[in-house]
Amino acid sequence: MPTDPVSELAGRLGAGVTLERPSEAEHGDYATSAALRLAGARRQAPRELAAELADTAAALPEVERAEIAGPGFVNLFLSDAWFADALAAILAAGESFGGGWAQPRQRIQVEMVSANPTGPVTVASARNGAFGDSVARLLEFAGHGVEREYYYNDAGVQMDRFRASVEAVRRGEEPPEDGYRGEYIAEIAREEGDPVPAMRTRIEASLERFRVHFDSWANQSEIEKRVPELLPRLDTYEAEGTLWARTTAFGDDKDRPLIRSSDHSFLYFAADVAYVHDKFERGFDTAIYVLGADHHGYVARLKAAATMLGYDPARVEVLLYQLVHLTSGGRQRKMSKRRGDVVFLDDFIEEIGLDAARWYLVNRGPDQTMEIDVDLAAERSQKNPVYYVQYAHARIAGILRNAGDAEVSPKLRGALAPEERELLKRLAEFPAIAAEAAEKRGPQGIPTYAIRVADDFHRFYHEHRVLESDQQAFRLALCRAAQIVIARALGLVGVSAPERM
Repeated sequence: MPTDPVSELAGRLGAGVTLERPSEAEHGDYATSAALRLAGARRQAPRELAAELADTAAALPEVERAEIAGPGFVNLFLSDAWFADALAAILAAGESFGGGWAQPRQRIQVEMVSANPTGPVTVASARNGAFGDSVARLLEFAGHGVEREYYYNDAGVQMDRFRASVEAVRRGEEPPEDGYRGEYIAEIAREEGDPVPAMRTRIEASLERFRVHFDSWANQSEIEKRVPELLPRLDTYEAEGTLWARTTAFGDDKDRPLIRSSDHSFLYFAADVAYVHDKFERGFDTAIYVLGADHHGYVARLKAAATMLGYDPARVEVLLYQLVHLTSGGRQRKMSKRRGDVVFLDDFIEEIGLDAARWYLVNRGPDQTMEIDVDLAAERSQKNPVYYVQYAHARIAGILRNAGDAEVSPKLRGALAPEERELLKRLAEFPAIAAEAAEKRGPQGIPTYAIRVADDFHRFYHEHRVLESDQQAFRLALCRAAQIVIARALGLVGVSAPERM
């Protein structure tokens, strides 16, 4: 089983008990409201149940004292020995600390970005990639088998407009009114042949540079070949010259068109149905789609498709994210791929750096419109949170380098200082933080946590000498544990953990 010192302590207090860090130090190291939550089911008064919990806690060697507070809270004050044991557990687990908890383990596909290959990757699509890849990293860390896929809409009106725009420029003409413009169109026009494969190559290279690695690439033109064999499994009817899927019978807000009767051409939902089938036929337990908020209607229609095909709709997850706005000098930049004034991912990376790009595109919840101050994001100083956290990691690496082959031990040789205690409590939170981020598909909690670890480390380092101190071996162990957790937190959101800065 994975190591989680806090959960292990809570488990020893009884079923249903969870521990949280109080906001005030006088309320102990950890507290539980279990008595308030469980009193009804146990048919006991909360204070009575709290007294039982306090007695159980006080009997544990790790607990110095337990106090009842308010209507039924129990505050725990832990011994230094518990913190030393927690530190030993972190060091023993190493890079796996906080992971491997998933039960049962699933095979999960995360399909993300999937922008039409009509231009380079934009910052908006990069948010999709940063969000989706961070969710995938969290699920992998939990112990699931995860595969990342990009779905290309390689047919249809947008692709025709893109090709027509490139061909027009090749002839020395302006692109069609409803076509695509911009310097990238002129660049592609200078290359011979179909512009779509060339654009796909650029997209894939940009995403790989962005540390978003795809395991597979799906093409709509191939997927929709399966549509005819799937039609008998759908609830359909004909109306208005179109074959419709009766998705309203399965929770959708309106029925979806499948096939145009006049020319038997497939409409968008036909490919959606075939793609749902394709995912589950490949053996995925869960299919996660990462889509822009303007695709909110896809939630019900994809679940309806799964139900009609005989799959549990709960196996389909749709993660939605909001827009990205960039500001510079206090002014917002306008972005439109078709007009040619879009901000592309490669340019964004050049402007603010790869690590900052990954950090800033995932440090807010997906339900929030993201505003990125490019001037701050580009600043390579401790005012910039990503560099502040990386600096903590680099400082620790420097301490450990200077320590050479000195002893590193979680064994205490004196009383635990308040700053050491606070840093250890923060590190011990990591398993719960990572688990919650994975379960809620909310990677934005990881950067917030990493900043708090850096804060606690800097406070500890400011107050206490590490090398040549009476507690050198223990403090080196504490530094090593902080380094493990910071590096893992940064890695979960695709940011590097430098040894030097």
